[in-house]
Amino acid sequence: MFLDFVGKTIDVEISGGSLKRGVVIESGSDLFVLYDGRNFNYIPYVHIQRFYETKKEEDDTVYDPPAETPIATDAISYRKILMSAKGLFVQVYVTGNKSVHGYLTSIMNDYFVFHSPVYKTMFISMNHVKWLIPYPADATPYSLENLSLKPVATALARSLEEQLKKLENQLVILDGGDKEEKIGLLQRVQDYKIALITAEGNPIYWNLEHIKTIQLP
Repeated sequence: MFLDFVGKTIDVEISGGSLKRGVVIESGSDLFVLYDGRNFNYIPYVHIQRFYETKKEEDDTVYDPPAETPIATDAISYRKILMSAKGLFVQVYVTGNKSVHGYLTSIMNDYFVFHSPVYKTMFISMNHVKWLIPYPADATPYSLENLSLKPVATALARSLEEQLKKLENQLVILDGGDKEEKIGLLQRVQDYKIALITAEGNPIYWNLEHIKTIQLP
């Protein structure tokens, strides 16, 4: 459907209540590209709540995108964009009021490994990414000149559930620690459920389907 809107300006509401306006640049099977006047936003269809073409009288902004998109790929799809974005400095938004900035280092079946100068290594569920914005090729996070990408010390599992099993008996932070109950000892992972022991020693059980990011402190 978005093919019909290529070259047109739209307003789009994304899961969580976020609103974006821009011109549709490209459209694929499960993702489209929106240029908002500054950035190329790669937005998976699954998180789109509604969209509509912007009336000219409502917006006098001139959207003049660069000739080339920052992520080159032969065909547009969510997975191909992630694969092509490996090694690029990007912004990833999953939830809440903040994005994470850094580099995609590995793309697995249902998650990817993300290295952030602030949050270090993160495992991010593909199902919860609302949008991805690549930065210009010459940009570096926080203007850091010497940023080394540290690979994950252990072999990566294909699925997020299996990867978390490798982290059992370690301290973890879920979703950036937006709640105290999301910081604790990862006791067990089974049937897509997480058993977490909080600082007070209380067991809390989380549904992995709703966990967006995981990191080690």
